Amino acid sequence: MIDVKLVECPRDAMQGIHDFIPTDVKAGYINRILKCGFDTVDFGSFVSPKAIPQMRDTADVLSKLDLTDKTSLLAIVANERGAEDASVFDEIAVLGFPFSISETFQQRNTNSTREESLLRIEEIAKICRRKNKELVVYLSMGFGNPYGDEWSPETIIEWGSLLHDRFGVSTLALSDTIGAATPELVKSVFETSIIELPKVEIGAHLHTLRENAISLTEAAYQAGCRRFDGAIKGFGGCPMAKDELTGNMPTELMLEWFESNSVLTGINSDYFNAAMYYAGTVFPV
Repeated sequence: MIDVKLVECPRDAMQGIHDFIPTDVKAGYINRILKCGFDTVDFGSFVSPKAIPQMRDTADVLSKLDLTDKTSLLAIVANERGAEDASVFDEIAVLGFPFSISETFQQRNTNSTREESLLRIEEIAKICRRKNKELVVYLSMGFGNPYGDEWSPETIIEWGSLLHDRFGVSTLALSDTIGAATPELVKSVFETSIIELPKVEIGAHLHTLRENAISLTEAAYQAGCRRFDGAIKGFGGCPMAKDELTGNMPTELMLEWFESNSVLTGINSDYFNAAMYYAGTVFPV
């Protein structure tokens, strides 16, 4: 029995790195992660190689993965073509789509307006139902944005309700794309979202500085969040957001807080430490 669902995100960690990481190195890293006991691994994306060249070998990586352990694979898609490409693989259980509360960032991230993106989500949801895949929508810029677009907790509820009611989206990951969240804001947003969207699983996909990781984890958990995304050592961030990457939530710091507060994660510490060690061969220091 576990108390939280943990999602490890090597795709998010790797996607912004300029130098191409060899396919065998990617697969070797992800295979180590798959042994750890995560609920889900965000392993790759089916998007334009011009937009995210690092992920152009996702299908090849998939062919090299050891899926003996019961961890779900998640792939990010940005349109119907990507969803169709990903959905042909039985090994992939979950498709993720980035939907931004910020109109400016939606254009920057997926080259589409929010209204156009809703049409994409509608078609992707149909593909997921047809292919028996789960759909996770990431509500990016979920804790504010640097572009001056309107933002409020009520905006999250409005979009979350629309996505659930219109398209049947049952999992939303509130995403702090630029590291803007404070513990007080995280607590408030999650408490409100969980109450107002009772039929939706609300997850935390937080980008942050290492010194803020534990306080944000604590705030989200105490607010009722039970689904957490992270990346070993906080590698990565969104290359579409800013010139400087704000790192991902360091998984090891989340685990530190969970362990010290007797929250059961199901993570095997020996395998996790082995994956952390191997990360040194994957990422530039």
